[in-house]
Amino acid sequence: MNDSTSLRILSFTCVYPNPVEPTLGVFIQRRLRHLSEFSELEVVAPYAFFKYGDQNGHKIRFGSCCPASRWDGPVFVSYPRWIYPPLAGGLLPLFLFFQMLGPLLRRRKTFPFEIIDTHFGYPDGISGAFLSLTLGVPFTMTLRGNEPMHCRSWMVGLLMKFAARRASRVFAVSERLRQFAITLGADPGTVKTIPNGVDNTLFYPRDRILCRRKHGFATDRPLIISAGALIERKGHHRVLDAVKQLMDRDIPVQLAIVGGAGPEGSYEPSIRKAVSDLGLESSVRFMGVQAPEQMSELLSAADVFCLASTREGWPNVVHEALACGTPVVATDVGAVPDMIRGPECGFVVPVNDKVALAAALERALREKWNHKAISATLSRSWRQVALEVLEEMRMVTTLEEKSCK
Repeated sequence: MNDSTSLRILSFTCVYPNPVEPTLGVFIQRRLRHLSEFSELEVVAPYAFFKYGDQNGHKIRFGSCCPASRWDGPVFVSYPRWIYPPLAGGLLPLFLFFQMLGPLLRRRKTFPFEIIDTHFGYPDGISGAFLSLTLGVPFTMTLRGNEPMHCRSWMVGLLMKFAARRASRVFAVSERLRQFAITLGADPGTVKTIPNGVDNTLFYPRDRILCRRKHGFATDRPLIISAGALIERKGHHRVLDAVKQLMDRDIPVQLAIVGGAGPEGSYEPSIRKAVSDLGLESSVRFMGVQAPEQMSELLSAADVFCLASTREGWPNVVHEALACGTPVVATDVGAVPDMIRGPECGFVVPVNDKVALAAALERALREKWNHKAISATLSRSWRQVALEVLEEMRMVTTLEEKSCK
């Protein structure tokens, strides 16, 4: 729908898929693809020459492996290079701002964007605030869950307050993050809770038995799925402990762990050691990273999905599990209480409470679930998300136009 009256949006994010990291920020990609249906949209996705993302501090060079730009379906994406020193901390958004000012000035000559759309408060949102101030265009910032942790640094906290107060709109994926934005000093009237969506063409209830057989799982034993990057905070090891408790109670469960190394490195050796130490080798399978179609089949195959994280924003995999009609047991983090709205679709347990986690899983395995009703609880599409975001952006630009007259 690109016409002369459509809004021109420049989306600015360091977390967007690229040929080297195709699964990076797919939730951002989905929102922006739908947003591009109703606006003129381009993406600037800064790409670091050197990435210091592994838990052992190894330096990984990716800069020469990613194209300078490409078409990602209907969306034009540029990947301007930038460099930052290790342990930059609160200075990271400033490094990003100074190095991205030139690329954005050049993009503006051929694409006169009317608003800057940033994703994650740190570093993107903070850099976006300075870019907005320098270029004289409004900006929005989406908070997705890592912001409270980063604000433990006094410098990041100070810069985040600046960004939250300057943003024309702050989009929060959960009510908790909305309240957090207000504590940063954002005007409550400009902070909007807009949860993520789900692709219902991929994530929907499938035949449980057929999916189990296809992926080689026993049909006569309960199946639990734990999915997410193999990093400590995702809590796969806590799920293992709960599985051990269930086995000790003569509940012969099988567990599938889905995921690979994340931006915080890989915790996989520790998880595998826990499997061995608990004597669960015959009951646990590591599935690696799965494509969305296969992920939907695995979620449909499960009796219950379990997320034992210590920190989340809007955990998309919980949304996907519910869309597949699978009940969820998850820790009380981020938007989880907004997603698991009652005992008809799962249970919320305290963080790091192994006893409560095992008890909730046991209850979930004994419950008779209405899978169709579970699937209907969060039937929220990415198109709906895009339209809600666009409505707010149009209000911002309309106010800007009036203030300039």
